[in-house]
Amino acid sequence: MQIIDRPSDADAAASVHDRRKMVLVVEDDATLNRLLVRQLAQAGYAARGVLRWKDAQKILGEEEPAVALLDMRLPDANGLDMVPHLKDVCPVVVLTAYGAIEHAVKALRAGATDYLVKPVRGEELELAIGRALERASLQRDGLFWKDRVQSIEGAGRMIGASAAFRRATDLVAMVAPTDQTVLVLGESGVGKELFARAIHDASTRADSKFVAIDCSTLQANLFESELFGHERGSFTGADRRKEGLVEVADGGTVFLDEIGEVSATIQAKLLRILETGMFRRLGGTKDLRADVRFVAATNRNLQEMVRGGTFRADLYYRLSRFVVDVPPLRERGEDIITIAESFVYGRAFRRNVPKRLGSEAKKALLAYHWPGNVRELKNVVERAVLLSGDAETIGVAELGLSPTPRSAESKSFRLEFDAPPTLEEIERVYLTRLAARTDLSRADMAAILGISERNTYRLLAKHKLR
Repeated sequence: MQIIDRPSDADAAASVHDRRKMVLVVEDDATLNRLLVRQLAQAGYAARGVLRWKDAQKILGEEEPAVALLDMRLPDANGLDMVPHLKDVCPVVVLTAYGAIEHAVKALRAGATDYLVKPVRGEELELAIGRALERASLQRDGLFWKDRVQSIEGAGRMIGASAAFRRATDLVAMVAPTDQTVLVLGESGVGKELFARAIHDASTRADSKFVAIDCSTLQANLFESELFGHERGSFTGADRRKEGLVEVADGGTVFLDEIGEVSATIQAKLLRILETGMFRRLGGTKDLRADVRFVAATNRNLQEMVRGGTFRADLYYRLSRFVVDVPPLRERGEDIITIAESFVYGRAFRRNVPKRLGSEAKKALLAYHWPGNVRELKNVVERAVLLSGDAETIGVAELGLSPTPRSAESKSFRLEFDAPPTLEEIERVYLTRLAARTDLSRADMAAILGISERNTYRLLAKHKLR
C-alpha cells in the first residue's frame, strides 16, 4: 500500500475532536493527492491519501474516515461504482476532471454528498468537506435532539436550599467545567440523572448531546451494541451497521446509570475507552475514537463490590476520581415541601385547577421517611392531586402515607430460625418478610436491599415471591 502523505503532529488540529476527523483522499494523480492532503491538514483534518481503490480498502479495514474524497476514475475501479459501498461508512465527495451535469447527477444518485471538478480550489475543498460533515451530523443527531426536547419538557428541575443539597450542587459547580469523569452516588430515586444532566449543562459540552443509558435493563451483548454499536453480521439480526451511543454523543456526555450492574466483559471495555478514548464496535476490528465525557451513577456500594471481586478495582478508581454524593430526601427536610409544591403546581397547571398543600398534609410529608426519595414524593403528590378532585386544598387522606413510617425505622428487624440457617434460607426468609409488606414497591425493596430493581425481581422470581 502506498501512502502519499500523512500530516505531522504540528499540522494536526489541536483538539482531540479535530484529530479524529480523518479525511481519506482516493486520487490516482500523486501530485494532486499530495496537494489535497496538505490543504486538508492545514484546515485541521488528519488526512490520508492513497492512489488506488485497493489501498483505500486496506485503510477502511483499519480506520473509519469522517469523509472520503473519491476520484471518479481510478486505475483499478470506477469511483461511481464504489460510492454505494463507501457511503455506508462515511459521507463521500466525488472528484472528477469532467464537469458534465450527467456525471454530477449520477454521483449524487449513487449516494455522494457533493461533487467537485478538478482543479479544486482550497476554499471549495474546505466548504465541501464541511458540508459533508455537517450533513452527516444533522442526520445522526435529529432523533436525539428530538428526544432531548421531549426529555427537557418532561424532566424535573433540581430544587433545594438545604445544606446537604447545597454541598452536592457545590461539587457539581466545581467539576462541571472540567472534562473529568464523574461518579454520582445515591439511593434509588434521589435524582442522580438530574445531577448528571446538571454537570453536562454547566460544562463546555452543553451545546452537544447528553445521552443516557440504563445499564441495568440490557443484557451484556445488547448493552455493548447500544454503547459501542455493531457491524453488519456481528450477530443474528444485525443486518446493517449501527453506530453506538458513544458515536452519537460525539462532543457531548454519556451518562451510564446503574454502572454497578455491568458485566466483567463490559467493565474491561469501559476501562479501555475511559483511559484511551478508543473503542471497537461489536464484531468490528477497527479502533474508533470517542470524544465524549462519561458520567456514571449507582446506588450500590462499589467499594464492597471491588472487595467482593464483582467490580474491577481499576475501573472503580478511574470512575471515582471525582465523586458527587446525592443526599437522600430524608436528609433534606427543608426541601421536601418546596419540591412537593413544585410537583403540585406542575400537575395542577396541566389540569388548569389551582391546588395547594394543606398544613396537615405538609406535616405528614415532613414526618414520612421517603424510602423511595424524590421519585416516591413525585408519585405521592401526583396521585394526591388526582384524588383531591375539584378541591383546592390537598389533605392528609389524599396523600395515602403510612402514619408512622419514620418510627418504623427505629424498630428492630429480626429473623429467627430453629437451627443455624444456610445463606439460601436467610435470603428466602428475608425476601419473604419484605414482600409481605404492602407499603413497599419493588423500587423501595431494591433501595432497602441495596441492589437494582432488575436484580430484586430476579431474587423474587427465584424464591417464587410476588
